[in-house]
Amino acid sequence: MNPVRRLVTKDDASGRSRAIFDGAAPDVREEYPGILSSIVWATDRTPARIAAEPAKVAADLAPPPGGSLCRIVTFPARMKAPARRMRSLDFCLVLEGEITLILDLEEVHLKAGDVVVQRATRHAWSNRSGKPCVVAISSHDAAQADG
Repeated sequence: MNPVRRLVTKDDASGRSRAIFDGAAPDVREEYPGILSSIVWATDRTPARIAAEPAKVAADLAPPPGGSLCRIVTFPARMKAPARRMRSLDFCLVLEGEITLILDLEEVHLKAGDVVVQRATRHAWSNRSGKPCVVAISSHDAAQADG
């Protein structure tokens, strides 16, 4: 997996924007054997506080309660992740390669440029190709609609 470059910005005391961090995302985790997630940023509530540090991220990589989590996930060639259900709204953008989203009633083949709006449904990812697949995932804590 190539390191994910993370650029973090903020305004200084005079209101001028500047970069405060430019380098490899410092938190890289193995979600499942061979599947790596680079944590880009996390917030602990909405609206987000423009804090100096990101919120803590749980071991299961769920967004913090009331917050959000942005990560870049690399799925190695010929790898299937186990099914899971998160209580989150996820925007998943395929950056490189191709992958199959496995749902209860169907499978959907995705390629670079495709986006999935994952609405707290049980799902799995399967990279059936001979090359790694890279997916950017922005997860937001969510609740089921009333009624």
